[in-house]
This record gives sequence, C-alpha cells and structure tokens, in this order.
Amino acid sequence: MKCTRCRKTAHVSLPSHHSGFCADCYPLFFTKQVETAIRREKMFTHEDRILVALSGGKDSLALMLELKLQGYDVTGLHIDLGIPNSSEKARRKVEDFCTLHGLPLRVFEMAAWGLPIPDVKKYVKRPVCAVCGKMKRHHFNRIAVEEGFDVLATGHNLDDEVARLFANTLRWDTAYLSDQGPVLPASEGFVRKVKPLFRLSEYETANYAFLKGIEIHSDPCPYAGGASFTGHKELWGELEHRSPGQKLQFYQAFLKNGKPAFARQEKETGAVLAPCTECGSPTSAEICSVCRIRAAVAESRAQEG
Repeated sequence: MKCTRCRKTAHVSLPSHHSGFCADCYPLFFTKQVETAIRREKMFTHEDRILVALSGGKDSLALMLELKLQGYDVTGLHIDLGIPNSSEKARRKVEDFCTLHGLPLRVFEMAAWGLPIPDVKKYVKRPVCAVCGKMKRHHFNRIAVEEGFDVLATGHNLDDEVARLFANTLRWDTAYLSDQGPVLPASEGFVRKVKPLFRLSEYETANYAFLKGIEIHSDPCPYAGGASFTGHKELWGELEHRSPGQKLQFYQAFLKNGKPAFARQEKETGAVLAPCTECGSPTSAEICSVCRIRAAVAESRAQEG
C-alpha cells in the first residue's frame, strides 16, 4: 500500500478513511484531525488556558504533545489514585513526559486528600470504576475552576465516546445522552470540557504515540476487570472491522440528530444546582456525592480502628 500523501510505502493503514500513511506523513493526518475537531466544535483558542487531564496512557499524552506542538497554552493535571504499584508507574510516566517536553504539571494525590482508591474499593458498596470516575471528574473540574483555567481537555477518543454512547443508549439514560459530545459548555461552577481526539480511534492515537516516541503507562488498572465498558468496545471493534467507518458515522449522526432532542428534554426536567456546603462544587443536594463518599469512608475507617 502506498502513502496517500507522498506515495511512499505506507506504514499505517486506515480503512475507515480509505487511506494509508507513511511514518512521516501519518502525524500530519493526526494533526489535521485534531485541528478539524477544535475548529468545527469551537473548542478553544490560543488565548485560552487549557488544563489537560493526564493519566499516563497513550491518549492523554498524545493529546498533550499535539496541543503543545500546535502552540496552545497547556498545563497537565495528573490525579494520583493511590493504587499500589499501578499509580506509582503512571505518575512516573506523566512526570517524565512533562519534564522531557518542558510542560507544566499539577499532581493531586487522592491519598493525601484522604480517599485513596483502595479504600473506596474496600468500604464503598458500589462499582469501584464508577466511583473512581466520579471523583476524578470532580477534582478535574474543581482544580480547573479554582486555578482559573478556561478549558479542561481530556484524551477521550472515538472508541471511548462510541462505547459510552452505546451504553447510555442501551439504558436510554437521557441525562447522560443530553450532555454527551465533544464539548460541554461552561456553566455556573463548571469549566468548559472538551475532547479534541473524538474524531480519532484508539488505533489511530496509538500509532501517533508510537511514531512520536511517547513512553506510556500501558498496564491495565488492577480494579477494572470485567468492566462492561471494555466489552462494548470489543463489540464495536468487531463492527468496525466488518464495516470500516461505522464508529464515526454512528457518533456524528447522534451529534446531529439525537443530542439536540435529548438536550431539549433535559433542559425542561434538569435539577437545580447549588454549591456543596462542604467543598463548594455544584450539586443537586446539600452535600455533593464525592464529599458524602469521603465522609462515609472516613467513618468506616474510624470504626475499624
């Protein structure tokens, strides 16, 4: 196969785009996809301060490097979950990456805050992945707001978005379907959230990370076994293999035809939010769910001790 751009031997085949690229031209394809996402969805400008959530995986690190190369004002934020061995490795990859590329980095430690994920798994009777995700979103937004960032960017790729959309559609979860998309506008207490990699698949992001020589944390989370999210990705992976381009078509059709309808419905029935009396984050209750989890875990620890 020949490179679509320069006609040399292609190293990356992209059936969904009816194209292939050599090692030199592929990063240009990746850059164009990110530029298109930012421009069409009006995500941010070069005047905005952007906080990038960094897990240490290929997607977040690839996003951080690409935004830096495009000249944006970016700062990384890594949340150390306090999971033995796993969190140490992830944090080291993020710190080494930011040092190598001269990028500013914030690190927030869940253990220092009193809520490491192993304690959540031990004391909270809910799926640990759901609780972990809720707490990460809470602190991403809180830190972005408190430190005056204009935008919070995450490395969610097309596979992530399609799997989430599929899961929400299976449940017909109108609340989540109403705000799913590559941009969630800022509102009282919430910073604008964007996903510049939404046009790119996991495979496409992995190739960019490899060709750019990005050292990533690739070990799976020790608590994530059996997560339904992984199964949904596998189902869509098989569909994409049989019909290249289905993921992007499904997602873009939702953004055009489905999201507006769910957004109208949720606007009519959405809950009224007020600051949490403990942390100040927006919540529909007096105390937000993250502060309630923190208090419950602290109480359980005290009873044991």
